[in-house]
Amino acid sequence: MSKQKKNGVIETKGTIYKESGNGYFNVELEEPEGHTALCRASGRLITRKIQLLVGDRVTVELSEYDLGRGRITLREK
Repeated sequence: MSKQKKNGVIETKGTIYKESGNGYFNVELEEPEGHTALCRASGRLITRKIQLLVGDRVTVELSEYDLGRGRITLREK
């Protein structure tokens, strides 16, 4: 269920399974089964000080050039 929102950005969902420190999280993605990415919180998550914890379901934006790194844009309820 991943989709391309902007040119060169792939949006997908995943689950945080490890906190790597310094604001980075390891996220296991749903769409490529078993794929993991190192992600950082961005946008409103930082300005509104939304806490991210292990086990949270999140929406991630990945670059089409580097699928191993991404941006967490939304925390699911």
